[in-house]
Amino acid sequence: MVEPALVTDGVDSEARRHVLRTLASDTGIGWDGPDRAVFEERFDRHFPALFRLFHDLYGARHDWLDQLTDLVMQSAHSWAERPAELKSLDAEREHNSGWFQANTMLGGVCYVDRYAENLAGVHARIPYFKELGLTYLHLMPLFLAPEPHSDGGYAVSSYRDVNPQLGTMQQLRELAAELRANGISLVVDFIFNHTSDEHEWARKAAAGNPAYSDYYWIFPDRSMPDAFEQTVREIFPDDHPGSFIEMPDGRWVWTTFHTFQWDLNYSNPDVFRAMAGEMLFLANQGVDILRMDAVAFIWKQLGTPCENLPEAHTLLQAFNAVCRLAAPSLLFKSEAIVHPDEVARYIDPAECQLSYNPLQMALIWEALATRDVSLLTQALERRHNIPAGTSWVNYVRSHDDIGWTFADEDAAELGINGFEHRRFLNSFYVNRFPGSFARGVPFQDNPRTGDCRISGTTASLCGLESGSASAVNRILLAHSVAFSTGGIPLLYLGDEVGQSNDYQYALEEGHGSDSRWVHRPHYPASRYAQRADQETPAGAVYAGLRRMISVRSSTPELAGTRLVGFATNNPGVLGYQRPGDGTLVLVLANFSDGPQEVHAVTLSGFAADAVDILTGARLRLDAGLLLHAQQFIWLRVTPRP
Repeated sequence: MVEPALVTDGVDSEARRHVLRTLASDTGIGWDGPDRAVFEERFDRHFPALFRLFHDLYGARHDWLDQLTDLVMQSAHSWAERPAELKSLDAEREHNSGWFQANTMLGGVCYVDRYAENLAGVHARIPYFKELGLTYLHLMPLFLAPEPHSDGGYAVSSYRDVNPQLGTMQQLRELAAELRANGISLVVDFIFNHTSDEHEWARKAAAGNPAYSDYYWIFPDRSMPDAFEQTVREIFPDDHPGSFIEMPDGRWVWTTFHTFQWDLNYSNPDVFRAMAGEMLFLANQGVDILRMDAVAFIWKQLGTPCENLPEAHTLLQAFNAVCRLAAPSLLFKSEAIVHPDEVARYIDPAECQLSYNPLQMALIWEALATRDVSLLTQALERRHNIPAGTSWVNYVRSHDDIGWTFADEDAAELGINGFEHRRFLNSFYVNRFPGSFARGVPFQDNPRTGDCRISGTTASLCGLESGSASAVNRILLAHSVAFSTGGIPLLYLGDEVGQSNDYQYALEEGHGSDSRWVHRPHYPASRYAQRADQETPAGAVYAGLRRMISVRSSTPELAGTRLVGFATNNPGVLGYQRPGDGTLVLVLANFSDGPQEVHAVTLSGFAADAVDILTGARLRLDAGLLLHAQQFIWLRVTPRP
């Protein structure tokens, strides 16, 4: 046993020597000279950070240094086993760390079974992905999960086995390699806050194995659960009140989300090392990006809300440091549907290099409903710019519901009551508001309070289902923001051909109580068959998006995430600037239902001549601009000296 912490600030040289001695004595790693040299060079660079982070988390334990040593050894074995082509990718991306910030990036997301039946079906769709321009493919949870208690794949019973209905781990490896050969990065979910209650660890814990009982938050009676629940909110009260459920043997286990999803206990370093092993296993299958699920909830501390705690960030940084040793090309994408200030805290090159942009998504829908861009303008000016070396993932909608995540204090500055405004938006998007074009479905509806979240495909929410003549324009307008503000635009596959809600979702086993399945339809074959016919809604949407994708990929100003606000002095027209190297793209987007003018004096900071790069049209700014309803333009302009 190594003595407890020799120092607590900075890297202790004796600890480093101890780890290196252990590494040198391990004859089972099986690496050659160059691989060992690469690992040792990375160890020199990244061990200081890993040491500090691991000590911050576990330094109070007598065995923390032994645990850290085991973690480094585990990382070394994973690196030695990493396929040669992935080691080459590591080297390439270490020299091009901003690869994911390119203006050629385009993401797509789908459920394997619903979009392509199985992994072989996804493989067969690679030519279409190339046609669309995808460079990033997120396959929704595809690991082994028990039915009907799978939560759409988010209740994982094995991180090393693919759901057999979808394929095998070998097929996933082969798919990752083929995607990589076609310039497409593979993204999967890393559900690391909890496991299924049918995971091997959970089964052993349920059987009373003390080592595995400590993998979860399990208590002998209600004393500690009652104490925690004084400050912890209920997430799914319809599923179970509070945050704990009683086990058959009378013990109580923490289940933040569903009763069959047991929260992992990261105060136990065995859990950290076990999950690091699962993470590195997935990296070695060829996964490029991990969507880090439910990051806000991963650390628990009595007397706190157990959300967004500082240790949650330390955990993510420690996982990241492990990747820098053994799979340095792997990136993290945070999933934090929380207050905008908290979302931003997860975005850092040493934590999550990518992040969903839930605020922008919600405010695109808010602006479509109100025909007023004030909140969206405020958010872009105040909350869009993020640290260098990171990127947003911008989306119009995802697999999940739409929640109104704007900050009440931001709304109050504009004279908007946040509570009442959310009630209006909920009413509007579930067609309870007179004149609404939307055909959304409420999720977690509470008619008494008006509180709910919104389910629905982009087309159905934009009015295509209701027959609105402006539906296609709204679909393209919404996507124009996601495509031009900066970051990786992400399409829920099928939306690019205007797929509608699937009202038969409730007939499928396990889906009846979850309205989000309404916007997870099966592959819309008839819509895809029409994508070349611009006289159809499917073809019009597809052509409009393909034009944006093409123009974006040839416009260097649209790389990265830097954005500068632009006041249009018109509440119906959104404006912002994307500066390049001596050049500038000015975006203007009319969210109103009628023509809107941006006056010449508003545009007087630019030279009179401009080009709309979407259409090639040459425009004069000295006479002002008139934008038709739902029209957007991307102007290459020259600032006046």
